[in-house]
Amino acid sequence: MEWILEPWPWFVSGPLIAAIMFLLLFGGKTFGMSSNLRTMCTIGGAGNKVDFFAFDWKSQRWNLAVVAGAIIGGFIAANFLSTDTAVAINPDTISTLENLGFSSAGEAYLPDELFATDALSNPKSLIILFIGGILIGFGARYAGGCTSGHAISGLSNLQLPSLIAVVGFFIGGLLMIHLLFPLIF
Repeated sequence: MEWILEPWPWFVSGPLIAAIMFLLLFGGKTFGMSSNLRTMCTIGGAGNKVDFFAFDWKSQRWNLAVVAGAIIGGFIAANFLSTDTAVAINPDTISTLENLGFSSAGEAYLPDELFATDALSNPKSLIILFIGGILIGFGARYAGGCTSGHAISGLSNLQLPSLIAVVGFFIGGLLMIHLLFPLIF
């Protein structure tokens, strides 16, 4: 059972993802996490005010189960299946992040400087998280889906818009980390 405590290699996780995608395609479903926000807004009654949210949310119940599974699975993995919280990243990257003020670099998946409870009292952290949340929400809506929806489901369906979106995600990520990240921090 030692293998379950380690990150799974691509030749295990990749075919598992492919099998899930095959089952979804076979069942006529498409995968995407950001579409669940629309479903949750509809459940909350937003369909009474805005036509975009007026749809049969019950047809998307299966996708809400995916979100619940991701949350529960992440909790179980982080709290019961993880033996070490250290992240194996390049020492040069750790040094660069420490120079930018991230003393927790390489120790955890999420930097304490942005995501710890103490960070909620820091105005700069709150502004970064707020603006980042708006940009991610707007981007996912504008692109017609999130990274998981386009990269996994859209590319599996051989959709050209998904290929363009995924290329855009990579270009945006490179621009962010190499140009904007050093300016912000």
